[in-house]
Amino acid sequence: MKKDTIVTAAGRRPDDNHGIVNPPVYHASTITFPTLSDFQSRSNAPFSRPQYGRTGTPTQFAFEEAISALHGGHKTVSYPSGLAAIIGAATTFLENGDHMLMADTVYGPSRQRLAGTLLARAGVETTFFEPMIGAGIAELIRPETKVIFMESPGSLTFEMMDVPAVTAVARDKRVVTMIDNTWSSPFLCQPIKLGVDAVIEACTKYVVGHSDAMMGSVTLSNEEHFQQVKSMANTLGYHAAPDDCYLALRGLRTISVRLQRHQENALKVATWFQAQPEIERVMYPALPDDPGHGFWKRDHDGASGLFGVVFTDGDWNSAAALIDGLEHFGLGASWGGYESLVLPAHPEKIRTATEWPHETPCIRFHIGLEDPDDLIADLEAGLVRYNAAKS
Repeated sequence: MKKDTIVTAAGRRPDDNHGIVNPPVYHASTITFPTLSDFQSRSNAPFSRPQYGRTGTPTQFAFEEAISALHGGHKTVSYPSGLAAIIGAATTFLENGDHMLMADTVYGPSRQRLAGTLLARAGVETTFFEPMIGAGIAELIRPETKVIFMESPGSLTFEMMDVPAVTAVARDKRVVTMIDNTWSSPFLCQPIKLGVDAVIEACTKYVVGHSDAMMGSVTLSNEEHFQQVKSMANTLGYHAAPDDCYLALRGLRTISVRLQRHQENALKVATWFQAQPEIERVMYPALPDDPGHGFWKRDHDGASGLFGVVFTDGDWNSAAALIDGLEHFGLGASWGGYESLVLPAHPEKIRTATEWPHETPCIRFHIGLEDPDDLIADLEAGLVRYNAAKS
């Protein structure tokens, strides 16, 4: 079945819901059982049917089924946010005395809140690695290494990883691999096909697609890992709210057409940026001259609307003049909604395995569904302000 059909059909069972097209929203805490025998046998097949509101309702199961189908994965666990999914996946496979390898370009909270705070307090050591390391990661694996955490591309500077090369090494060393796939979404990249064990999505972004719900997911490649991750989610008390599952599932139905427009708009704006003398570098794997373009073309079916630019000169006063006057770009965290966004980026403050080579401002743009000509006109005026602020 092709992806456009999957996002339309997966997780829907109208015959089980009085012919209703969309899975209804089930609000529940207590789940009752008809007999004592049924109640006592509920743990024989954990997480396969509603047992208690926290462990899942038909609304949650429908969302998880659709994400699994799109990824080509075994099963999916849903979470109340992307960060919850990151923490839930990592803490399943790591404990005191273990070692984790993490790409130097990961999402800030993965680095700071998971590795730097939670895991450090639990006695788990993290080593950050250069994202283009490929099979060379074998040299960093220790006997106590239990997890390799990837993100490709990185969500600030957009380096691509040779994911199949890393997973091949990890399988040989019996190390669990996980990847934050949020830039691509399950529609543009299915990392389980590349050998990844656990695929993390901040569904808040492109899956929901409308900037109005928080949601995360972890899709697993096998039943053993699913049972482990789902059990840890239950232990930690994670619960994806049914209304948010409904919104995420509704957003998934249109992810194909939205991402096509995001890519078209982003390519037009990124190409325009490349022609501007104020811009030293555009970081977007879909561009043919991007260092990671080959990996992107091999492993992905398209590109999202998120990229970064580095300026040739100027400072953050100049950047503030550009950003503060933008009409069509909101200034805020997150991305993946229908609207365009802008965010200052400071990779030099967080890198440890690699050195950020630029001293001029770096800005991340999310290109939304507006007319790209209007966005370019807005940015043109912004560059005028940028140049004026330099003098």
